[in-house]
Amino acid sequence: MIGMDVLATAGHVDHGKSALVRALTGMEPDRWAEERRRGLTIDLGFAWTTLPSGRRLAIVDVPGHERFVGNMLAGVGPVPAALLVVAADDGWSAQTAEHVAGLDALGVRHALLAVTKADLADPAPVLADVRERLAGTSMAGIPGVAVSALTGAGMPELTTALETLLDGLPAADPTAPVRLWVDRAFTIRGAGTVVTGTLAGGSVAAGDRLLLGGREVTVRGVQSLGAPVDRATAPARVALNLRGVAALDLSRGDALLTPAAFRFTELVDVTLARDPEGRLPAEPVVHVGSATVGARSRPLGGAVVRLRLATPLPLRVGDRLLLRDPGARRVVGADVLDVDPPELRRRGAARQRAADLTTRPGAAADLARRRVVRADEFAAMGWPVPEDADRVGPWLLAAGLVDELAARVPDLVAAHRQAHPLEPGPPVDVVRRALDLPDAELLAAVVRPPLALREGRVVVAAAALPEPVQRAVDGVLARLAADPFAAPEAPDLAAAGLGPRELAAAVRSGQLLRIADGVVLAPGVEDHARARLAGIPEPFTLSQARQAWGTSRRVAVPLMEWLDTRGATVRLPDNTRRLR
Repeated sequence: MIGMDVLATAGHVDHGKSALVRALTGMEPDRWAEERRRGLTIDLGFAWTTLPSGRRLAIVDVPGHERFVGNMLAGVGPVPAALLVVAADDGWSAQTAEHVAGLDALGVRHALLAVTKADLADPAPVLADVRERLAGTSMAGIPGVAVSALTGAGMPELTTALETLLDGLPAADPTAPVRLWVDRAFTIRGAGTVVTGTLAGGSVAAGDRLLLGGREVTVRGVQSLGAPVDRATAPARVALNLRGVAALDLSRGDALLTPAAFRFTELVDVTLARDPEGRLPAEPVVHVGSATVGARSRPLGGAVVRLRLATPLPLRVGDRLLLRDPGARRVVGADVLDVDPPELRRRGAARQRAADLTTRPGAAADLARRRVVRADEFAAMGWPVPEDADRVGPWLLAAGLVDELAARVPDLVAAHRQAHPLEPGPPVDVVRRALDLPDAELLAAVVRPPLALREGRVVVAAAALPEPVQRAVDGVLARLAADPFAAPEAPDLAAAGLGPRELAAAVRSGQLLRIADGVVLAPGVEDHARARLAGIPEPFTLSQARQAWGTSRRVAVPLMEWLDTRGATVRLPDNTRRLR
């Protein structure tokens, strides 16, 4: 589809935002008859147009009345640029200040000032006054245009200024995961549930599966600017027809998400973008995207604050939140530093946490604190992979951690063997717990020669048996060297000092081979057995094999079954065998 830009209006009620949008687009942005009757925008309105360059522009017309500031923030939150509207015959007002404070707290830098109703009063003083008031905000130095929606004066200049503004917007990432904040949800007869929102990143198409809370929904169809499209790519205003959810189960502030790409959290550490005028309220209202939730704040030190949200939200590191004092006309911007922060239990932990976030911010420091984390979970938090991180399967390990842990493994193995001399080494789970690793598969990265992973244990590649046990094993091996199929009987093994534990140790060390309970032979017996069988006609019976091996049925029966399981021999329907 053709590219699109999205712009939000801001400004006081009756300053002509909706009239300006009508003049730009030829469309009526107000939603309800009540809005048109009262002459003010209560909820979000939407309109669009094609500029002379061919660029398509979608406009979110937000309410200007003081009682509807929450709706205003829902409209501006996901949008990268703003059109600030101030009337020439009225000038700066309390609601203008509140909207500007919201834009400033959201960090909006790409904006345009439109002084409307230029046919009713000289716009020059208002242009100068507003520019002066904006000097200390994120919108300092934005261009201004005087216009009259009634007469059309200044509209060409406004269009040109809009083109310039939109040219300077940062490009959206079409490969980013989708997080579509819902601003409307309704039912259309014959189509079902429809939601609208501003697509700030990624793309969405019919057939896509997205997460809504804890459920998966399917996109049946996509519309943008009133027309069906195969795929909508950010930035864009979109309407999605959804399968798998009823409109009654949706509300403003819900988010449609790419599966596994976001982490819902109710605890976040943030830094205040500007020092608030006075103390941050203990229970601020948090705005992000189109969502509005209550929260409790806990200052950690300096500008760092911990927020406990009343409702979990899909947040990422780097998100800009807006904190509003419900009892005063004051808003504060806050940048998310951590969506999975540690508990603060010790005395002084809050101050130390604030210091860490202030002096050592970034993905590498966060990974160093976590030590080990799944790569997909780390990405869902909003972090890039640090260049010096180690990746082991699905896991990320902090820089230097693999070498640090590998250096500890030999001492762990030595200590275990000293405590358990008949065991070749500790079980992998024992080592995993000692190293505080979340998954045994990580041991593959930290077990290095002469250590090895074998049969669920960390062993010395050439592990030695206790001296008396080794002498007994050497005696058995000498007997088997003379006759590979003369498996010693249990009384003979016991007399030599090879009880069950000693035999198990010899088998784990690889010096003896257990064919079945009570039958041990030397490694390499398979080659001997195949060589003897190759000298008799095929197919052969068990009795013929026993005679070729020169052994008893006690040894021949389990040895033949062992060869079958290893694929050395093939058992035929008449119970004869042949070599594979």
